[in-house]
Amino acid sequence: MSKTAHSPTLDTIKMIENAIKNASKYPSINQLSRSLERQVQHQTIKETLNYLEESNKIIFDKDGSIVWIFADNLKLKKLLASATRFR
Repeated sequence: MSKTAHSPTLDTIKMIENAIKNASKYPSINQLSRSLERQVQHQTIKETLNYLEESNKIIFDKDGSIVWIFADNLKLKKLLASATRFR
């Protein structure tokens, strides 16, 4: 049996990014998979998440939930705007 590569397309990567960014709470991989606009193979999701983690766009918390950390995160911008500044 040959191994099939699960290379995500740009559209798939963008769809997964948007699903993570717009999630109301930090999703697990299964929750993320169920929230996507169209069905994506589990291995393709894992490959995309590996790419996003290597790109420093996401991290996984201790429970395995996916956290969007890229600087365009609206929650992060609000947090930084309200944070006390130290000099």
